[in-house]
Amino acid sequence: MESLLHISHLRTAFDTDRGKVVSVDDVSFSLRPGETLAIVGESGCGKSVTALSIMRLLGKNSRFEGGEIRFEGTDLLRLDDSEMREIRGNRISMIFQEPMTSLNPVFTIGYQLTETIRLHLKQDKKQARASAVAMLRKVGLPRPEAVMDEYPFALSGGMRQRVMIAMALACKPKVLIADEPTTALDVTVQAQIMRLMKELCEESGTAIILITHDLGVVAEMADRVLVMYAGQVVEEADVFRLFENPRHPYTQGLLRSIPHLDGFEEDARLESIPGSVPALYSSMEGCRFANRCPLATERCRMAPPFAHIEEDHAARCWEAGSAAESGNGEEAYA
Repeated sequence: MESLLHISHLRTAFDTDRGKVVSVDDVSFSLRPGETLAIVGESGCGKSVTALSIMRLLGKNSRFEGGEIRFEGTDLLRLDDSEMREIRGNRISMIFQEPMTSLNPVFTIGYQLTETIRLHLKQDKKQARASAVAMLRKVGLPRPEAVMDEYPFALSGGMRQRVMIAMALACKPKVLIADEPTTALDVTVQAQIMRLMKELCEESGTAIILITHDLGVVAEMADRVLVMYAGQVVEEADVFRLFENPRHPYTQGLLRSIPHLDGFEEDARLESIPGSVPALYSSMEGCRFANRCPLATERCRMAPPFAHIEEDHAARCWEAGSAAESGNGEEAYA
């Protein structure tokens, strides 16, 4: 199937007081129509910057140093601001991490929701309000007509997140980017929000890029998974293969850190990955995970290529080909 969105060798950098900081370094992946692609990794790995690069919503101190972001054959990095505004919120939408800060506190929900509809769907005020009410009803908000006249502070976290979903899907985009869409919500509401988002996207055929730390959500929602570390993609596979046979030591470490009901021992402690993601990693030589990796060898002083190790499964690790044979496959998270 032809790719809807194709990112090739993307490199995004920022100018800071400490000099240039590269947050996304040689990232490549594709997204097919109707697919859900999850991007996982610790904070600081470049997940959100990758998403904001696609939307071209980075600050003035940012710059693209290489690569392409092709959406339906068009390189988004070559478009001017007016051309991007036609795509942003219309054909590609985004749900941001925190709905309280994403919604403008001085405008009503109705004003913010109808603004998108009137701009992109060219509806008049009355039509846009009717469309907005219907969308709020579709995302399960009670009293949608009354909610239209409320301000964001009057709504709960779950209600605000449903408004964000309604706003993102109002124009039936081809791609929805969801950056930690259930942050700060309780577990019950999280499950409702994720189920709702999946159902609405299946109705319209929208493809999803899901950025999350929650591997349980990944297992339930995703078709394919990218694992990012230090600005790079270190493993890519379909969701079943990744959970059954993770090949990169970083992926194995993430899976070991998940609590499991089966095989739980009273005195057992969850494993953790020692150390933390480096703040500055573009100048690092060799494998960027080597100083935290239990399998590191002398060869890891050289940067490993991102290579296919089996069909639809690739990893950036010298030891990836032998990881399963050495007992780091299913045992890594059993």
